[in-house]
Amino acid sequence: MAATNKAELLQISQIEFQKLSRLIAPITTEQALKKDDESTSIKDVVSHRAHWITLFLGWYADGLAGKTVYFPAKGYKWNDLKRYNSDLRLAHKDVSWSEARKMLAESDEKLADFIQTHTDSELYGGPMAGAHNNWTPGRWAEAAGPSHYRSAGKYIRSRLKSL
Repeated sequence: MAATNKAELLQISQIEFQKLSRLIAPITTEQALKKDDESTSIKDVVSHRAHWITLFLGWYADGLAGKTVYFPAKGYKWNDLKRYNSDLRLAHKDVSWSEARKMLAESDEKLADFIQTHTDSELYGGPMAGAHNNWTPGRWAEAAGPSHYRSAGKYIRSRLKSL
């Protein structure tokens, strides 16, 4: 069930980030870099989650500024996600495991700051500017943060069982 106010969003974000942090803490570099059958690694998934928080914060800022908001990014549409994610893995190929974990922690801090510095009304009072749908900034924040943390955890637990 999605959060409906700032307090719930902050709480679920903290809980899901802590779960993911505990899960990835003991993972070795060797485990983190091992590719699966689709050429994706645990490191790729972690750096991907950090990146999507940055995307969300950019979408929000662009929408407030009255700029065109590109979902998920300029030159890509939602039906291009597979290509976008592949391009993102290529762009992050030289990111180390420790750098990926640091990126995730830094992105989570930015997300927490975003949530803490916005009111319930700003987060849930109406659709996010530039999004062209009914999702509120709070709902977008949840999708970029805690929802992504949960899906990362599911992938990582599965990968760890197969390693």
